[in-house]
Amino acid sequence: MTNPSENPVRVLVVEDSEDQRDLLRAYLEKAGCEVLTVKNAEEAILSYQDSEPDLAIIDLVLPGMDGWALIEQLRADAPNCAIAVTSVLDARKYPAAQAILPKPFTRAQILQMLRDSVPRWSAP
Repeated sequence: MTNPSENPVRVLVVEDSEDQRDLLRAYLEKAGCEVLTVKNAEEAILSYQDSEPDLAIIDLVLPGMDGWALIEQLRADAPNCAIAVTSVLDARKYPAAQAILPKPFTRAQILQMLRDSVPRWSAP
């Protein structure tokens, strides 16, 4: 297996709450991931075209374009990118995705999401 530090899993976090973005970044970086955070769908579209993430964690309730529309766009533009959905909404209302991350989430849930949605990820 490749050394994770040589080829880290790239994660795009799309979250309008600064506290949630910071928390996700901290958990993911501690898990050995390279993390890019943005606060809305429009920034996400620009970002994933350049960064080619392995995983996108997308909040459903975003200003402007919502998470549902972003997920549809991401699937069309980057079909190899795994998608994890996060929200305070009832998980039964989430669109289909490789992983779900209902808020509030724990570090253990983040690690499980990585195991489930990015097979090449390994804990540092």
